[in-house]
Amino acid sequence: MRLLEGKKTAEFVKQEVLEQVNRLAEKGIKAGLKVIIVGENPASMSYVGMVTRNAEKYGVLAEVISLEETITEEAFLKEMDVLNQDKGTNGILIQLPLPKHINERKVIERMAPEKDIDGFHPINAGKLSQGVDCLVPCTPYGVFKMLEVEEIDLTGKEVVVLGRSNIVGKPAAQLMLQKNATVTICHSKTSNLTEVMKRADVIVAALGQKRFVKADMVKAGAIVIDVGIHSEDGKIVGDVDFEGVKEVAEMMTPVPGGVGTTTIAMLMYNTVKACSQQNGIKF
Repeated sequence: MRLLEGKKTAEFVKQEVLEQVNRLAEKGIKAGLKVIIVGENPASMSYVGMVTRNAEKYGVLAEVISLEETITEEAFLKEMDVLNQDKGTNGILIQLPLPKHINERKVIERMAPEKDIDGFHPINAGKLSQGVDCLVPCTPYGVFKMLEVEEIDLTGKEVVVLGRSNIVGKPAAQLMLQKNATVTICHSKTSNLTEVMKRADVIVAALGQKRFVKADMVKAGAIVIDVGIHSEDGKIVGDVDFEGVKEVAEMMTPVPGGVGTTTIAMLMYNTVKACSQQNGIKF
């Protein structure tokens, strides 16, 4: 079994981004990212800190906008309007989840789609489904990029995407279709789940249940990409039972050190891409 480590893909993407950053710098342009966090959720604060630390390495100017948890929905939407109009803001990242009194869908739809570096806006989702160039959700985009960097040809292969979220499952399926795979999306209501999964040449596990994918669900020689991340007894584990599945899979992503590593890279990629497009410069 060969490990598909995210650092290889992240480094490849980083070099792509830095080349474009240099081209932008020649024209006096620096990509600007605004990260919005509401309240003081420790997990959210940790992720935002990781984003800002990495932004500097990628040549992106990142600024955190910290809002009180008591902010009204109306006030939040006004903040969005300001950022939409700000020419120095090329990308907007909203750290989810938001407080219950703020409608996430309203906030996402209020964002300028050309600045939506998470790729959640309905316009970006629609373009992705039609195979039109757009800003793609970063985690599934990282999976897509990993397959590209590893030179894994999906043409004609059966891919099972385990999970149907708008953030990972659905966009991952769309991206696999673009690679000419035959794609099945499985979820909690799928009948004969193990039987369906055993057909897969590639499994993208994004169900959100730790160690859900067992060895008896995986065909010998399959490629298994684990998008899950969970805490268990002080350790980080994924949606895949790594120790069991590694005995049958040909390639696997580790957790940590796999897909999560590529997500930040694609976030920076999208920011610089958004900046380039807003300034009429090809990326």
